[in-house]
Amino acid sequence: MDLQKNYDIAIVGYGPTGVTLANLLIKMGLEVLVIEREPAILQLPRAIRFDAECMRVFQTIGITEKLLEEIAPGPGMKFEDAEGNLLITWERPTTKGIHQWSSAYRIHQPDLEAVLRAKIHDHNLLDLKLRHEVFKIDEHANACTIHYENLANGTLHQAQAKFVVGCDGARSLVRRLIGTTFEDLDLHSKWLVVDFIAQNSTNDMGDYSIQLCDPKRPMSYIKGTGMRRRWEIMVMPEDDVQQLATAESIWKLLEKYIRPEDAIIERSAVYTFHALIAKKWCKNRLIIAGDAAHQTPPFMGQGMAAGIRDAANLAWKLNESIQHNNLGLIESYYSERLSHVTEFVNGAVNFGKIIQNYCEDAEFQQQVNQLKNFITPTPQLGQGFYITGDKLSGQISPQFLLINDQLSDEIVGYQNALFIHPEFKHLIDDLNLDHIEHLVTLIADSTQPKQWLEDNQAIAILVRPDRYIFGQANNRKTLEDLMKAANLYDLAII
Repeated sequence: MDLQKNYDIAIVGYGPTGVTLANLLIKMGLEVLVIEREPAILQLPRAIRFDAECMRVFQTIGITEKLLEEIAPGPGMKFEDAEGNLLITWERPTTKGIHQWSSAYRIHQPDLEAVLRAKIHDHNLLDLKLRHEVFKIDEHANACTIHYENLANGTLHQAQAKFVVGCDGARSLVRRLIGTTFEDLDLHSKWLVVDFIAQNSTNDMGDYSIQLCDPKRPMSYIKGTGMRRRWEIMVMPEDDVQQLATAESIWKLLEKYIRPEDAIIERSAVYTFHALIAKKWCKNRLIIAGDAAHQTPPFMGQGMAAGIRDAANLAWKLNESIQHNNLGLIESYYSERLSHVTEFVNGAVNFGKIIQNYCEDAEFQQQVNQLKNFITPTPQLGQGFYITGDKLSGQISPQFLLINDQLSDEIVGYQNALFIHPEFKHLIDDLNLDHIEHLVTLIADSTQPKQWLEDNQAIAILVRPDRYIFGQANNRKTLEDLMKAANLYDLAII
């Protein structure tokens, strides 16, 4: 066993959540150990969607230029009955919205992971242990000892980290060590997921995802990047699951839509879709994120996106906790993210119940009617680290095109941002705002941010590193109070 090394953060698992978290932590100057049992990125389709909020996280990391080569906007989802009649259209505009990105993007998950890993591959703050597995974690007052095995040769190793974050998926070891159970949101169903690579455009059913709400056999069609196509086929009670997953059965089920001469099957597997949220995400210095903390059916395309949001919410709080011993921020990670992710999981459950049960039953007909005007939720964070009592706080902030054609997130980076009305820019000097670490002050002299401030009757709005709004001020006194409430004066450089 080699000598024990010390790190700021240890991450267990290097999927989309783990690698996003590693990028953000390293961006803040923290030393990161990553332990991943697989030897390389799994080169198979898995997640195929993410949204504009995730794109802002990737923008913060600095990979959007490369990522744009791998992705394509996705316009939304259509729900059709067994006769092909349109029930619902869930629009996801492809034009740039308040985040300065399209509402949703199609992605091949291995391509996303490759771009994220490449960004920090040679960074001196990253110690990446591929083909290693954690088998034990000892908790101490100020750190954790991680015991792990090199799966290639069986050697055992130890490391110490101030926090351990389990991004280790649905069967998470870290979650088991926290000792939590799940809240069950009441959706468990088996689906056969089949990924194709089309050989021509014959099978192209358009850019919208299509949910076929046929009570005899609910199915979903999702267009991926390039020539990739996915079909999800619900397993019915009378099915022989093993036989259903054979190539012969797949081609028979989909003969109306796709033929063997027009596509090849890249992968097929039967999954049980769950709607589960862990009741506890943190215990002392153990934390979970991504699928380790929550599992959602795929009907809203928010599974991976929820993990990316976890990483963005958590990374700056870990940095604050280490640099300034503010452990209360870690508790706010769970309380803020819980209600947020619950709204998306419940939305996916409601979609799933319609997809899986649509018939002439009045209750489900009523649900369909209610969802006809459905728009993508933008939920407020749960109770946590922001000012309560105004409508803005805890909401995601817009991204602005500034007077020099720069995007505001590009200037801010992964830091706090204070947007201040130009008529009150003298307060920057009066209150020593330019002398605060990890705070970027932006004078709102371009149309978009200035209008945003005026619409909200604010002279200044403070935005956290994860782009969620901490609070607003309408005069000098409330601005000073705002900075104190955010503990930012504690970070002043004297």
